[in-house]
Order: sequence, then C-alpha cells, then structure tokens
Amino acid sequence: MSDVLALISSVPLDAAAIEAFVLDAHNGALVTFHGIVRDHDHGLAVTALDYQAHPDAARFLENCCTTIAAESGVRVAAAHRVGSLGIGDVALIAAVTAPHRAEAFAACAQLVELIKSTVPIWKRQHLADGAPQWVGL
Repeated sequence: MSDVLALISSVPLDAAAIEAFVLDAHNGALVTFHGIVRDHDHGLAVTALDYQAHPDAARFLENCCTTIAAESGVRVAAAHRVGSLGIGDVALIAAVTAPHRAEAFAACAQLVELIKSTVPIWKRQHLADGAPQWVGL
C-alpha cells in the first residue's frame, strides 16, 4: 500500500475517506487539517471563491505528500477542491498519521505549508462589493 494519497476534486471532499487512508494499527496519532472558506480576507468581505488548478496540480500535490512522507516517515494524504465554493465549504484537507502526536502535528503543518507554497492552484475571491480578486497568481 502506498503511503500517500493526493487528490484534486471538483466535488466535496470526503474527510472520513482521507483519514481512513492514513490510519493503520502502527500509528497512534492522527492530525487532520481542514482549510475552510471564510467570509473575509485582509479586511475585505468575501462572499464566495472559485478555485482553478493548473493541469499538473495533482502531480504537484502528490510531490508534496511524497516529500513529507519521505522526510518524516509518516502516512500522508491531501485533497484540494476546485470549482465554486461557498463560505464554510472545505477547500483543503490534509491528514497525517504517526506513532506520536508531535510528529503528526509537525508533519501536517509542514504539508499544508508546502501545498500552499508549491501547488499551482489559484482562487478568485468574490468580494461583497461585487469585485473579483485573484489570489495566488
């Protein structure tokens, strides 16, 4: 069984399936991060988001998961939504299991930071005043 799962999805993410992928009897700690669409960004009111991904985004996401798994020895999964999302929708799920909590927390934090800095996914924020704003281009 592979130690990583990476998925770009146009449908709502299944947190239970992502967590189930990383769970095994060897590990005693599960850390899951949910990136949730919020109603503001840098002082601006946001009403919705549209995520768009580069055609190779899944490969970049898998590279992130593989890197963290190789560096830390933990099981890793990550999934990112694309398409139109509303306030409260889950845009990103990252899950990590490790023998102990400190390893799991550290690996999950590293995974999220690596995803945010390297995976070519952009968002268009719909602002309350009607103006669109691109982030991550």
